[in-house]
Amino acid sequence: MLAAALAGILAFASAAAAQESKLPDIGSSAGNMLSPARQAEYGAMTLAQLRHEGYVLDDPLLGGWLDEVGQRLGGASDKPQQSFTFFLLRDRQINAFATLGGYIAMNAGLVLAADREDEVAGVLSHEVAHVTQQHVLRGAERAQRDSIPIMLAMLGAIIAAQQAGGNSGGNATSAAVLGGMGLLQQRQIDYTRDNESEADRIGIRAMARGGYDPEGMADFFEKLQSVVRINQGDERSRTPGYLQTHPITLTRISEARERAASLEKAAPVATMRVASNPLLPAGMQISTTGAHARGDTGDFGWARERLRVLSANTPAQAIREYQQMQGKQPLDDTQRYGLAFAQQQAGHDADALRVMVAVQAAHPDSLWLQISLGVAEAKAGHATDADRRFETLLTRRPTNRALVLSYAQVLAERNTASAGTRAVAVLRPLLDTGADDLLFQQAYARANEIAGDDVRAGEAWAEAAVLNGRPEQALVQLNNLKRRSTLDYYARSRIDARIAAITPIVLELRRQGIRDEDATRGKLQSGSKLRFDTGVDSSKSARESGRAPVW
Repeated sequence: MLAAALAGILAFASAAAAQESKLPDIGSSAGNMLSPARQAEYGAMTLAQLRHEGYVLDDPLLGGWLDEVGQRLGGASDKPQQSFTFFLLRDRQINAFATLGGYIAMNAGLVLAADREDEVAGVLSHEVAHVTQQHVLRGAERAQRDSIPIMLAMLGAIIAAQQAGGNSGGNATSAAVLGGMGLLQQRQIDYTRDNESEADRIGIRAMARGGYDPEGMADFFEKLQSVVRINQGDERSRTPGYLQTHPITLTRISEARERAASLEKAAPVATMRVASNPLLPAGMQISTTGAHARGDTGDFGWARERLRVLSANTPAQAIREYQQMQGKQPLDDTQRYGLAFAQQQAGHDADALRVMVAVQAAHPDSLWLQISLGVAEAKAGHATDADRRFETLLTRRPTNRALVLSYAQVLAERNTASAGTRAVAVLRPLLDTGADDLLFQQAYARANEIAGDDVRAGEAWAEAAVLNGRPEQALVQLNNLKRRSTLDYYARSRIDARIAAITPIVLELRRQGIRDEDATRGKLQSGSKLRFDTGVDSSKSARESGRAPVW
């Protein structure tokens, strides 16, 4: 089954690559093939299935950093009204891709290969341009004009890997599926000179508008070309996936240099997004994330080292990497932070706290380090210090996602009703924006659970199940909640509405042959069991690595 699915995917990809490279004219029917809402649905389904297979790396600090960079570029693009969702994959292969609905993935390996945030921004802006110029949709139309949307073939391949016993811990079958997915999405969409050139040209312009150094794109292209030279003559599998789907040539690098030289950094623009504030014009809002920003976020170094730790097979492996670095030259502050975080993940809490205190003292204005130090204090048993730090930070930034989620996790680990009640209060400011946020739903569920509100906890665990690629289990959870005689009218109405919204997702997946066997057998009958199957800490990759939950 898997072989057939992959064969079909690669056949579609080859067919698309062989077609005329000229861009469709302005009258292309691409926009009519799938509505924007449908595109967003397929993008969300793909992200959920990737989570279910253990590929996605969900972390509040890293997610906040990537989203800040990405939304800044999206807001500076030619279509600032376009919605974007940026997410990280734990794979150390150098790769990135864009898919339907503005969903853009970046591998850990790409960030680790970069020397500065401008280089990462260059890749992200290129992928943003693929979305805004409808290369994704046009490629899907060319490949399957009269058939089902291309995303469903991808989902079928992902679930086939699951049924074949694939996992995210190095299984060759699952790796082939992920590679096939990248080939499908990029060779069908990007592998033409015209599309690549257009994405470079428009992307580099967005970089300049967003306040990034446009030279970063060409700099990263040169890094990738050096990888090709090093691997020349070796097996094709050694070539990074990004190079297989984004061919780098001297001409392309030269053109990027020329474009960068011709651009003067424009004033950064505000990011326009779908509004939740009724006081703003319909359909719009101004996001303070990235508005009027210039230069990098200042968090790239911390992000790269945190990602180095979380993408390692085990914390012990990450510690060994830092020991090898230290043998060549002294670690800088970002690397010392990474080592401390690796020690924390390995359970060496006292050692981690000692290093974290020293690094934070050298960078007292870094919110990233303040949050990390608060977590380190809590894990080392200094709960009073951690609470004082987090509560002080919250008075200034009560809606900062990384801060709120990190403190909520610290409180939840105490497993007391009072801590749960405080965690619920801390999380409440994110309720309006947390519907599609897996980490928020898990934190909100756990907080309500230990605070004694089983209904709210059950609803949130169900939302987490949907976001983690288990919508059938979400229906099991919600239907179990409906049987409670103590439900009030409002809770029953909320649950009925969510059942009605989730059921079409399940039906669509079943129509494509994708089923959740655990839910089908009625194996999950309680919220606690469902929580185990939807939690980040119980993902395949976490179970196999023995790594504790990431916060």
